[in-house]
Amino acid sequence: MAFECQKSTEVSKSLAICVEKSNSNTEHLEISESSLDCYPKKGILSSLSSKQLSCNDVLLNCRRSITDLPPALISEILSCLDPQELGIVSCVSRVLNSLATENSVWKEVYSERWGLPIVPAPLGAGVSNEKSWKELFVEREYRSKIFLSRYSIDTLHGHTEAVRTVSVLASAKLIFTSGYDMIVRMWDMEDGLYIASSWPLGCTIRAVAADTKLLVAGGTDGFIQGWRAVEGLKNLFDLKGSEVPNTEFRIWEHEGPITSLALDPTRIYSGSWDMTVRIWDRSSLKCIKILRHGDWVWSLVPHDTTVASTSGSDVYVWDTNCGTLLTVIHSAHVGNTYSLARSHTGDFIFTGGEDGAMHMFEITGPKPEANVFKVATWMPHSGPVYSLAFEFPWLVSASSDGRLSLVDVRKLLRTNRRSLRKNVSRFTDMDRNNIEPPQRMLHGFGPNLFAVDIGADRIVCGGEEGVVRIWNFSQALERERTVRAMRGIRLENRMRRRKLQIEMSSKGGRTDQCSVAAKKNPMHVDRSGVWPNKHGMRGKLKA
Repeated sequence: MAFECQKSTEVSKSLAICVEKSNSNTEHLEISESSLDCYPKKGILSSLSSKQLSCNDVLLNCRRSITDLPPALISEILSCLDPQELGIVSCVSRVLNSLATENSVWKEVYSERWGLPIVPAPLGAGVSNEKSWKELFVEREYRSKIFLSRYSIDTLHGHTEAVRTVSVLASAKLIFTSGYDMIVRMWDMEDGLYIASSWPLGCTIRAVAADTKLLVAGGTDGFIQGWRAVEGLKNLFDLKGSEVPNTEFRIWEHEGPITSLALDPTRIYSGSWDMTVRIWDRSSLKCIKILRHGDWVWSLVPHDTTVASTSGSDVYVWDTNCGTLLTVIHSAHVGNTYSLARSHTGDFIFTGGEDGAMHMFEITGPKPEANVFKVATWMPHSGPVYSLAFEFPWLVSASSDGRLSLVDVRKLLRTNRRSLRKNVSRFTDMDRNNIEPPQRMLHGFGPNLFAVDIGADRIVCGGEEGVVRIWNFSQALERERTVRAMRGIRLENRMRRRKLQIEMSSKGGRTDQCSVAAKKNPMHVDRSGVWPNKHGMRGKLKA
């Protein structure tokens, strides 16, 4: 509002006259300064002189709001807001509440943070259709805060040599591990029990990747060993190949050890020390693209139509459709860049290197002109960072110093969604100077942790000891839910007592019972201000 009206009664009279005039087909009304006496706010220079205003314009301006816009346009505006802002808007009115809680808006917000499940489902894998996307977002956001709480550790024994790779398939509650003993093992994520293992594959397995349809493992002999999921099988994969035939396959084309693997719904990605990244079609198992690098490939992460890879000390970003190089981050680390992770939007890349540092980069701009900005740097380790894993908002690293670090990047990723398409960085120098250190370090284990992964409410790692460890935060989740429920009950009881007090005070001006009792039984105190003493009174009685 540009003006503060001091005589609201006269304004309402003017509007009433306007309505009467409009009913009698009168087009305009003379509103003078005497009938509408308004004073401008501080800093606004104007005063109302006599103006010729349309009656319809006056009424429409009084009633106009954002809810008068088409619902599709309002939904488009709301799609630019952050989750917290959407929650505030939903409290304004019923119309905005219904539009701010639409599944399409919250589905987009959910997918930006955690991505959509690979298996097509209305709301998500393993989730009831009765829940909306907003409820799923709130539950997942609440679950992401438990990694600073208490935990228990499950130790999985079975490997006879060092564990080089771990993979968590949270939707199926399975863990896959392998290493120098040449065997791929499958574990139950809930109980930490051994389920099955493959035959010895003949060489060290340095990479494993899995989804609900396919499991692949890469060996130092240059082959990719794969297992297709068996329909109706409880644990998805028949690693021995004894129950269902023709579910196992092997691909040969790499000329060096395979160091990294990744899957998407239509392709298989493999990186090797032969300085190439190969892209395979999942149905035909044929190589459709070869991306050549200048040094050994250590890690890769695909996203949509791009794939990021590390080679030597550099980081590459490729277009997988045409095989062209989009951008290169030269000398990201001092020494080799061993590990790589990526946000679900693909805009942020996390790297870990031989120098013990972790970097966060932002990719902006369209594909042909992509720009890269360094956002943050952490130095939590005293040795090389061999593995990284990311699940919003936690970046987890494993190092040769035998420690895990947990970094909350929520504040760094909490940016305005309106600027996603701009060719500029969303961070200022002040933001980069206020980077928080890792929120948690997990200690007390042997040296050389080679692999780490995060899924649901668990962190899994493996290393030189040949032992797989699971940090289980599910008990903390249950405890937090109980505390949250008790807090809600206490708040409800407090509101009920408050309501009863208001009802009692509103009945005929009744006074407080305590004040009434105080008036009936006044306390007699000595004027000197000394309270009566029981022992003193006994002395007086004896006297």
